[in-house]
Amino acid sequence: MKVFKFGGASVTDADGLKRVAEILKATDGKIIVVVSAMGKTTNALEKLVPKLNAKEAEVLIRKIEDYHYGIAKACVTRLYKDKVCDILGETFSELRKLVNEYPLTNYDERYDQIVSYGEIISTHIGSCFLSDEGIANSWIDARKFICTDANYRDAKVDFLKTEKCFESLVDSKSDIVITQGFIGYTLGGKTTTLGREGSDYTAAIIAYCTHADSVTIWKDVPGVLNADPKKFSDTVKIPHLSYQDAIELAYYGASVIHPKTIKPLQNKNIPLYVKPFIEPDAEGTCIDADTAPLSIPCFISKTNQALLSLSPKDFSFIAEENLSFIFDTFAKLKVKVNVMQHSAINFSICFDNGISKLPELLDAFQDNYRVLYNDNVELFTIRYYNQATIDKLVSERNILLEQRSRYTVQLVLK
Repeated sequence: MKVFKFGGASVTDADGLKRVAEILKATDGKIIVVVSAMGKTTNALEKLVPKLNAKEAEVLIRKIEDYHYGIAKACVTRLYKDKVCDILGETFSELRKLVNEYPLTNYDERYDQIVSYGEIISTHIGSCFLSDEGIANSWIDARKFICTDANYRDAKVDFLKTEKCFESLVDSKSDIVITQGFIGYTLGGKTTTLGREGSDYTAAIIAYCTHADSVTIWKDVPGVLNADPKKFSDTVKIPHLSYQDAIELAYYGASVIHPKTIKPLQNKNIPLYVKPFIEPDAEGTCIDADTAPLSIPCFISKTNQALLSLSPKDFSFIAEENLSFIFDTFAKLKVKVNVMQHSAINFSICFDNGISKLPELLDAFQDNYRVLYNDNVELFTIRYYNQATIDKLVSERNILLEQRSRYTVQLVLK
């Protein structure tokens, strides 16, 4: 059993789907194929989550609908063209009903019910296209296999129940199974999502539950690079990574792999390959249990960060009681902490500020703490750093916070 994952960039148009078919034709054995939403569909669906009037909602849905029908009609041209149109018609009818009728009492719950349709639509098109190309496959609904809790938008997987759900697929007669990334279900039957860009994690969950031989993530990059090529001009492909380095890089914000992907694979010693879908025979990057350290530094940048510094007004130490209150506040507001540092009476935290959390945090802390903050800062992480790499990075920039360990340095820069 192999697990393949194709991201949104891999299936953004008919040509992308044709490349998927070529890769599957060239691969022997059983394959479970995890597919993301096409292109920027998730972004488009997010605009439907707030309650809109019927006319505004219909305009947005029609754009999404036209995009997907265009891809379907460009690639499904033979026996399955009527079937794919019928399926899309039913699916968009369900989406319209959800958008117009699902309550907004819980924003995150409504988000998961609506945004999950990107993966449902893309996999229906992909399955029909493969069938049209003579590639036999089975379509399955991840909302009946990936069992989670009800923590909408960042659901926690129940691996015992999920593994039981997947038992039937191991002995399935179908060599190719198509399913969705990013989504799951609660025992109450509600749809959940596993966190933005969570399709990589889905592939790892499925590999864990089916005892797969390997996972391959097909990307629009040659493999795992030591930096983002959009921000650094001299990037280098890393041919081999340990599980530990991979999980550290993903946690710090390397966008090529979702942070939760590595743990289930490491737990069952399943190798992960990151390969370019445009050149499927290229070497790519292998991630496995080998523990050899990297010989080159890796650079990770996270923008849209905020830095918050707290000092108790009563001059008490930053000890267990204060720390408990601080962490409890961040947890309740679902704020992702990236770096923290404290002295006797000061505690500083750098965190993701994508949907601005600063006003809520300031309101929560201002009664008991003196609060200083910087917004719109950038967090740089260098794995396997040296002083020369730090000097190059911080040239002509303000260092607001610096934290070093044996292999990693993190710098909050303005």
